[in-house]
Amino acid sequence: MSKKPKWSEFSPGRKVVVVLVGAVQLALAAAAWVDLAKRPPEQVNGPKKLWGALIAVNWIGPIAYFVKGRRQIT
Repeated sequence: MSKKPKWSEFSPGRKVVVVLVGAVQLALAAAAWVDLAKRPPEQVNGPKKLWGALIAVNWIGPIAYFVKGRRQIT
């Protein structure tokens, strides 16, 4: 079983990468939640509550919402 590295063992460059990736992930989720909140239910594929929960699933949820969750406005 491998030992999980501690934050203090990361190099400064690795710490920057981890923080930036986390910030991008949070920004993507926040953008998806804002879009979901503002979008009328008839413009969402499926229940809004379900999409709200799925958006919380790391990268997959927000990307899935933007790709499959929104109906195109015509």
